[in-house]
Amino acid sequence: MNNIIENNKKSWDIVAKHFAGGDALPSYGPLAQTEEELHLIGSVAEKKVLEIGFGSGHSLLYMNHNGAKELWGVDFSSAQKELAQTTLNGIEATLHTAPMEQEIGLPKNYFDLVYSIYAIGWSSDLSATFKLIHSYLKEGGEFVFSWEHPFYSQIKCRDHQFLLTDSYQREGYIETTTFKGEDAPMKIPKYKMATFINALLRANFEIVEIVESDIPEHAKNEEVTYSERYYSLHKASHFPTTFIVKARKRS
Repeated sequence: MNNIIENNKKSWDIVAKHFAGGDALPSYGPLAQTEEELHLIGSVAEKKVLEIGFGSGHSLLYMNHNGAKELWGVDFSSAQKELAQTTLNGIEATLHTAPMEQEIGLPKNYFDLVYSIYAIGWSSDLSATFKLIHSYLKEGGEFVFSWEHPFYSQIKCRDHQFLLTDSYQREGYIETTTFKGEDAPMKIPKYKMATFINALLRANFEIVEIVESDIPEHAKNEEVTYSERYYSLHKASHFPTTFIVKARKRS
């Protein structure tokens, strides 16, 4: 597992520049609904928040603009940390470069909110990750995360038909030799929806809400035309790109 994490980290250091500002709050993911539509996080005024996989820092900036008291973040890519620091432009934030699966001494029973936007699925050990997140939260604290819907990657559009290209039942890793056109091989974990949910339950979270996202409100008036792109309004109108979970640490 450590070899996979280290290899993915090196590749993310190469491709990080392609993701500046993408998949960040208020959006929950590509062609997905927004926080303004779903109200899963709500007010963060005077709250201590921790982001898992802070990426380019745009979600932390969103939290700052909405009055969060303390900003913390963890991301295994040093290139992402540099981007986030540029994005935050002097705003105080405690950022750590480390895998989300590993204990790094973050404060326990401390945060009002832990969240993750399109990053949690990179965990090579969901059980360890969720148990750590549970330990960071105060009693009654909330955990909100989004990730690509496990079914979405199984579907491709070809010749005006939707084709099933892989087994949903198969878990493991999706291996790529390039990423965003770069020589950056990745091993992306592949989990079923039930695997996420059961790992949360084993970590003693109470599940509050699960959203299989519709397209965002602003896109509903757009003309939907045929497309074979991976992320397209055509495909997203038939299959959710993203699922979002809101969970709570039992008090």
